[in-house]
Amino acid sequence: MSEWTIGIIGGSGLYAMDALEDRQWIEVTSPWGKPSDKILCGTIGHVRVRFLPRHGRGHVHIPSKVDARANIDALKRAGCTDILAISAVGSLSEELAPGRFVAVDQFIDNTKGRPSTFFDSGFVAHVSMGDPVCSRLSKYAAKAAEKAGADVTEGATYLAMEGPQFSTRAESKLYRHWGAEVIGMTGMPEAKLAREAELPYALLAMVTDWDSWRDSEDAVDVGVIIEQMNANSATAVKTVEAFCKGLPKKRTPSPIDTALDDAILTAPDKHDRELMAKLDAVAGRLFRAE
Repeated sequence: MSEWTIGIIGGSGLYAMDALEDRQWIEVTSPWGKPSDKILCGTIGHVRVRFLPRHGRGHVHIPSKVDARANIDALKRAGCTDILAISAVGSLSEELAPGRFVAVDQFIDNTKGRPSTFFDSGFVAHVSMGDPVCSRLSKYAAKAAEKAGADVTEGATYLAMEGPQFSTRAESKLYRHWGAEVIGMTGMPEAKLAREAELPYALLAMVTDWDSWRDSEDAVDVGVIIEQMNANSATAVKTVEAFCKGLPKKRTPSPIDTALDDAILTAPDKHDRELMAKLDAVAGRLFRAE
């Protein structure tokens, strides 16, 4: 695995990247459900790119209906070695003003009822999530955002909420008390599933608003968010291009490539063969010899 194949999970506009060569939309089926959209394949410099619009082209999926399992599985099937997620977030910190880009390094998962694992009875696994992002990818992403002209902060805690409604003022203040610094609706369980699929994952967040904790300001609304997202869009495209071109020519192994090595608890003679068939992309390397 000495070459990079980068999965980009992001919003509308990124698939219009001028630097993406040999572009082609392909449909990837997954036993876990229907991915958000087809995957746009191409190259930027020496890096293969697989772009997946998280909400589908035209923004047709609400956050709780984004099938993160199908998306991660589809990207793995498309040959991805690593994933860079681009996401709009609200700020819960005075230091993170709208327009700033943030390389997230921690998560608080406050989502409700979303499928958050590929594993189940018959093939039990517990992956480590103490450090939920790939620090190597995060550094490359932050450096690329700076090169694209963004103000960048490295390191922040992302609160993943269910949505699709925005926070009440009381909730927003509570999340600040918990230590969260940015808030979004899609980072979880996406990051958990990427780890289970042994895909190094980084999330570059684009701050669009102050959420609702500032009593002196109007509560967040979608109009404010869209305006800031549009302002961030060109920088995001430049960031992805700079990120791909800035990666080393050779991809050296990451410990996350083998995150499942010590995670499986189920004895081989108890393995659920039907579940294992669904796990062929995510964990197939572990049991192809069985």
